Amino acid sequence: MLLLKRLWNDEVGAVVSIELVLIGTVLLLGVMVGLGALRDSVNNELADVGGAIDEINQSYIVNSVTGHSISVGGSQFVDALDFCDGNDNAGSVGFNGCITHTNGTGSNEGTAAP
Repeated sequence: MLLLKRLWNDEVGAVVSIELVLIGTVLLLGVMVGLGALRDSVNNELADVGGAIDEINQSYIVNSVTGHSISVGGSQFVDALDFCDGNDNAGSVGFNGCITHTNGTGSNEGTAAP
């Protein structure tokens, strides 16, 4: 019984335990905020990459070439608009299923997505 009473009254490590809980809580909150900022940054960068890929134009023209004894006709390919490239295209399912990318001024860089 005396041993249990001594253990009950022992407060030698109480301050250290409270400090560790407080430090752990602050670190956990910092990690949560940091991961949220990382998520938003990655989302913004991937949206920029998607917009850049959307704007790729694969059109080309090769003119005809004539040499001393031979000639080769030219070739060309004109890249047409992809599905959902037009602003008035609402998709074929009756709702706007297209993801549109608008070129902004860059002032929304680093803000949370709506």
